[in-house]
Amino acid sequence: MKICIDGHFTCPNRDGSLSTNGCIFCSECGSGEHLNPFKDISAQVEDFFKSPRSNRANKFIVYFQNFSNTYDSLENLRKKYDSSLINEKIIGLSVATRPDCINEEIVKLLHSYTKKYYVSVELGLQTANEKIGESINRKYTNAQFTNAVKLLNKYNIDVIAHIMVGLPNETFEDIQDTVNFINQHHIQGLKIHNTYVIKNTVLADMYANGLYEPISLEYYLDCLAYILSHISPDMVIHRISGDAPKDLLIAPKWDLHKKWILNGLDKKLKDENLYQGIFYFISSLY
Repeated sequence: MKICIDGHFTCPNRDGSLSTNGCIFCSECGSGEHLNPFKDISAQVEDFFKSPRSNRANKFIVYFQNFSNTYDSLENLRKKYDSSLINEKIIGLSVATRPDCINEEIVKLLHSYTKKYYVSVELGLQTANEKIGESINRKYTNAQFTNAVKLLNKYNIDVIAHIMVGLPNETFEDIQDTVNFINQHHIQGLKIHNTYVIKNTVLADMYANGLYEPISLEYYLDCLAYILSHISPDMVIHRISGDAPKDLLIAPKWDLHKKWILNGLDKKLKDENLYQGIFYFISSLY
């Protein structure tokens, strides 16, 4: 079970290094609306173990979730990671970040924790279409993603990639290309997110001005079925939908009904006799 942590990080796409706007779908909290940014890291972990949630499992992974959790000096990174590993039930460290916030020194630091903990890094890709990457203000390239994966592979750190379905101007062919791109890398896990519109984002402005229309649940299920049936069978699927905060969600409303997604996908896979990797074929960049 994961303990989600706000590590008080920012992002080069927000602090002016690359941009001040962030990705068009990202909120002011960096997808950490459920976290407490006002408490220090150790206090967040302590609060978790005082809550009933800590009784749901015996072992836990600390998850630095929002913004870019390798975007700091090595000294500060070590202090932040160390301050989260304060309970004997914690057996893992998981860090979400951007591909352009990975370098060899950072990976060496993360590797140093593998002597005692399971370590994984979550990398946003979202799409393999570089033009869409530019339009969503991603501010990193596919090549940077590939280089980050290679570095993490070099030090035997598991990689979990994030992809999104329903980005502006995205086609089904783009989904196919993104799956092919992911399959060309040595990646251990995948998170699949539907694109949703939440308040106070650039995407919300686009939606209000008629410049963006969210995808339907039916189309999302079609895309999920394609992704799962064509992705490597060895890859662990960590999630198949995003969870938008109810009080911030603008559209699509079906995002609030997770069972619609889970049950719909289950039915589709059974009806069409599909399973993970049934159409997978091996190709490699290396």
